[in-house]
Amino acid sequence: MSTPPPGYRLLDGPPSLDEYLELRTRSGLTPPTRDQAAAGLSGAWAAVHLVHEESGVAAGMGRVLGDGGWYFHIIDMAVLPEHQRRGLGDAVLTALLDTIRRAAPPGAYVNLLGDPPGRRLYARHGFTETAPHSLGMALRLG
Repeated sequence: MSTPPPGYRLLDGPPSLDEYLELRTRSGLTPPTRDQAAAGLSGAWAAVHLVHEESGVAAGMGRVLGDGGWYFHIIDMAVLPEHQRRGLGDAVLTALLDTIRRAAPPGAYVNLLGDPPGRRLYARHGFTETAPHSLGMALRLG
């Protein structure tokens, strides 16, 4: 597993429900309802989170949805604002990609939706924009 920056522990699995909601909200991601988060948190193919050793706070996280063979979608990449710019996102993404590389057959397709704050991080890890060949599309059920 990836080595986190000094002062942080990288743990396998998602943070607690309350920590998850806090990380999403405070890092600027769209917050799900508590019921949505509770139902979805355990549904990831892989997940990791970082804990700040001094405070015990969950400072960062990331998850992967996948079928275990071909498709893997990275989600929930989040770092609390006061812990950003320390390499935490890099440690989380490295750990998730290492897990996919170890467990998936060669040729796996890994994608994500890259919001502006994370695009440089994703590009450093080899992600490229798919447009105009393909565009991400979404439907939110009301």
